Amino acid sequence: MIRVRVTAPAAVAIVFAIAASAFAQGNSQGKGHKSSPPSGNALPTAAVAPVTGASPIAWLDDATLVPAGSVSLTISAMRWSGSDLSEVDVPVIDVAAAITPRVQLGVSVPRVVGGADAGGPVGGLGTSYITGKVALLNDSAPFKLALSPMIRILGPGAAATLVDGESRTQFGLPVSAELTRGTTRLYASTGVFTGSAWFVGAGIGAQATDRVGVSAAMTRSWASPGIDGIPRNRLELSGGASYLLAPQIAVYGSLGQTIGTTPENGAGTTISGGVTFLVDTRSTK
Repeated sequence: MIRVRVTAPAAVAIVFAIAASAFAQGNSQGKGHKSSPPSGNALPTAAVAPVTGASPIAWLDDATLVPAGSVSLTISAMRWSGSDLSEVDVPVIDVAAAITPRVQLGVSVPRVVGGADAGGPVGGLGTSYITGKVALLNDSAPFKLALSPMIRILGPGAAATLVDGESRTQFGLPVSAELTRGTTRLYASTGVFTGSAWFVGAGIGAQATDRVGVSAAMTRSWASPGIDGIPRNRLELSGGASYLLAPQIAVYGSLGQTIGTTPENGAGTTISGGVTFLVDTRSTK
C-alpha cells in the first residue's frame, strides 16, 4: 500500500503549471464550426490514466478500489483538437475515497476554458460525475468485479444539445470486470445511462518496470439523437503511460484518437496529463 504522511504542494504546482502551459494554447477562432467539443457533447472522451485506484474517466474503469483508509487525488489537464475547433479543460479534479474495503465514493469535475467565438466551448464547469464503486468480487483472486452507480451532471455545452424533456442530471449503472495475470491486467466496462446513452469499453494495463506503467483502451458509446437530430456515437482508441516519481506520487500522460466518428460527435485527438497522489488517511505523524 502506498502511504503518505505529508503532501507535496511544490510537486503539484510544478506539474500543474507545466500541464497548463502545454495544453492551454488557445482555441480555434471563427464561426460555423462543424466539430463538437467534448464539453458540448453527451458522448465521453476516453483518455487513459494508467494509475491504479481511480480512473479520471468515469465511463471506462477497472474493478480496483483505492486501498481501505486511503484517498486518491488526481489533478490533470486535457486538450482536444477537432477538425476546426479545440478545447482545453484545466484543471480536471478527480477524488476517490475508500469508505470501507469494498466501497468507495468519488467525484470528477473539469473546468472548461471558454472559447471566444460562437460555437466554441462554453466556459465553466464541464460534465461532472459523482460516483460510487462497490466491489462485488475484490479479494486476492485474479478476477474482480465492481458495480459503479453514478450521477452524471451535464455541463452547459452538453445540456444545450438535449431535446425537450431530457434532464441534464442523468443516472448510470456501469459494471466493470478485471483479470490480473502477473503484472498485466485486462479490464472491461459496460453500462447504461438515463437519457438513452450506453457504452462498452475494454483495456489492458501492464507494469513495464517498477516505476513505469502503460495502458491502452478502446471505447464505443452511443446516445439517442440530440436536438439537431444527428445520431450520436463515438469510437476511440487511447493509450498512456505513468511514472512513479515517489511512493506517494505518480505522473501520467495519455493520447486518444477517434476512429470512424463524425465531427458532430467529437471526432478528434485528445491529449491529457496530470499527477496523482494516494494518501493513507490512517498515517500518523
